[in-house]
Amino acid sequence: MPKAHHADVEHDVIFDVIVVGSGGGAQLSAVRAHDLGLNVLVIEKSELYGGTSATSGGALWIPLNGQAKDDYASAYTYLKAAAGDTATDSKLRAYLESGAELIRFINEKTALRYKVSEGYADYYPEMPGAVESGRAMEPLPFDGSLLGEEFFRLRPSHPGSLLMGMSMTIPESNAMATKAPGWIGVALKILARYWLDLPWRFKTRRDRRLCLGNALIGGLRQAMLARDIPLWLECPMQSLIVENGRVQGVMAHRGGHTVMLRARRGVILAAGGFERNQQMREQYLPQPTRQEWSVTPANINTGDAIRAAQAIGAKLENMTLAWGVPSVRHPDISQGTQAIFAERGFGGLIAVNQQGRRFVNESISYDRFYEALYRDHAKTGGSIPAWLIFDAQHRKDCPLGPLLPAAVMPDSKVPKAWWGDFVFKDASLEGLARRIGVDPTGLADSVRRNNEYARTGVDQDFHRGESAFDRYWALRNAKPNPCLVKIEKPPFYAVKIQPGDTGTKGGPAITDDGQVIAETGEPIPGLYCIGNNAAAPLGRAYGGAGGTLGPSLVFGFRAVNHLARTTTP
Repeated sequence: MPKAHHADVEHDVIFDVIVVGSGGGAQLSAVRAHDLGLNVLVIEKSELYGGTSATSGGALWIPLNGQAKDDYASAYTYLKAAAGDTATDSKLRAYLESGAELIRFINEKTALRYKVSEGYADYYPEMPGAVESGRAMEPLPFDGSLLGEEFFRLRPSHPGSLLMGMSMTIPESNAMATKAPGWIGVALKILARYWLDLPWRFKTRRDRRLCLGNALIGGLRQAMLARDIPLWLECPMQSLIVENGRVQGVMAHRGGHTVMLRARRGVILAAGGFERNQQMREQYLPQPTRQEWSVTPANINTGDAIRAAQAIGAKLENMTLAWGVPSVRHPDISQGTQAIFAERGFGGLIAVNQQGRRFVNESISYDRFYEALYRDHAKTGGSIPAWLIFDAQHRKDCPLGPLLPAAVMPDSKVPKAWWGDFVFKDASLEGLARRIGVDPTGLADSVRRNNEYARTGVDQDFHRGESAFDRYWALRNAKPNPCLVKIEKPPFYAVKIQPGDTGTKGGPAITDDGQVIAETGEPIPGLYCIGNNAAAPLGRAYGGAGGTLGPSLVFGFRAVNHLARTTTP
C-alpha cells in the first residue's frame, strides 16, 4: 500500500510492535514484547478493553503446565485424537512445548496468578490420553483497585457469571451450583466480602474482586500499566500498510482523524473473530445461523482484521468452525443471550427436538452439544431450536441461564416478557408439548425413558453421567447417577435453546509461530495473527476448559518470541 497523503492523516506514529485488539492474547503479547526490549502500542476499537476474554471464564487449557502430573505422550495422544486432520502435527507439538513457559512467565513476571482447576476434566473423556484433572487452569482473583481509573474501562463480566453482581471463581460457582458440602458457607463468604468492602462500595457497586476473565484481563492490564505500555481505546484499525512486500503498520481511526501507525518489527492481529457479522456468518458457518445467538459482547467482533488480512493476500482457513455453545435468549442484558455452559449437567433435565426425542448426552461439553444440535437438525429438521425440559423440583433447586432457582426467583418474580419467549410452563407434559410445538407422544416417551434411567442409574441411549466430566456439574446428593433425576412433579417447564458461540475459529492461516500465511503459501513478513482472529491452530480440538484462551496466549507468546528474534530489513 503506498503511503497516504490526505489532509486529515496525522503524521506517522512509530513503534516496534503494534497489537490490534485488547483481549487476553493481545495484552499478553504486548507485555511479552516489552519484556523482550520492544516498544509496543495496543489499539482497541471499543471504548472498553478486554474484548471477549473479559467476559469469558478466564481459564487456560495448558497440558504439561508444570503444576500437575502429566506426560508428553499422553498429552500429545489426546490432542492429536481431538484435532484429527484439522491441525498440523507441528502446531500441536508447538502448543505442548510452550505452555509451561507461558504459565511461568505469567506467574513470575506479572501480578496475575494461574493454578490448576482441580477436578476439571478434559472435554473428550473417551479419547486416549484424556485426564480427569490437571490441564485446565484458572486465574486467582485479582484486586481491581490496582488498576486505578482503568478499572472503569475494563469490560464487565457477563452477568450470568455473577452472584447478584458479585464475582465468583469456578470452584465457588461449582460448590454453590452442585450444593457441595459447605456451599452455604461459600455463598455467605462471597456476600460478606462484598458488602464489608465499605470504602469500595462508596465508589461503585461493581466488585473489585475480579474473577474469571476479568481477573485475566485485569491482571494483564495492570502489567501493561506497570510497564507504561500505551493502550488506545476507540481506535479501530482500517487497513494494513504494506510496503516493499512487508507489513509496515496499520491505518487506524482516532479522534476523528486517520492515523498511520508504523511498526518497525511487526503487527499482531488479535482482534477477535467474525461472530457478530451476519453476512460473514451466512457466508461461512453452518446454517441456520444468527449473530444474535452469540454470547459475546455485541458489536465488537465483526471480522474487520480478518478482512484486512485477506485484502493483502492472506490465506483463510477454518472459516466454517466456531467455538459453539448452546445459548438462550436473555432480553434484559446487552448481549441479548446467555450461554448454557454448566446447567445441563444437573439431572432432572433433558434436551429434546421437535419430535420430542432426546438427541444427545445433555451433560457433555458445550462445544459437542452445539455440534449435536446441527447434526440432529440436519437429520430431523427439528433441533434448531431445541428444548430443555424439566419439572417443578428441578425448577426449585437448579438455575438455568437467567432463570434462577425458584427458591430464589419464584415464577411470580420471573419477568412477564420471559414467558412465551424462552421459557414456557404447563400443568402437564402434553400441554407443555403443545405450547412449544413438540410431538407430545415423543416427549412423553423421552421423559418415561429418562425416569427409568434415573431409577437404574444407567442411560442406555447416551451414557450420561458415566464420565468425570459429566459429573463435575451434577448435584452431589442425587443417586445412583447424579446426572439422571426423574422428571415427574408438575408443573413442567421448557426453555428454548439455539446454537450460540463464544466466537469463531476461522481467519488467516498461521505458522507455528503465528506468522500469517499468504495464498502463495509463504509467510507475510511483518504480520502475525492470534486468538479468534486467526485460523484456530488446534483445528477443531477443544481440549478442555480454556481451550479457546489457551492457544490465544500460547501462540501470542510464540509470535512475540519469533518477532523479537527476527531481523528487520
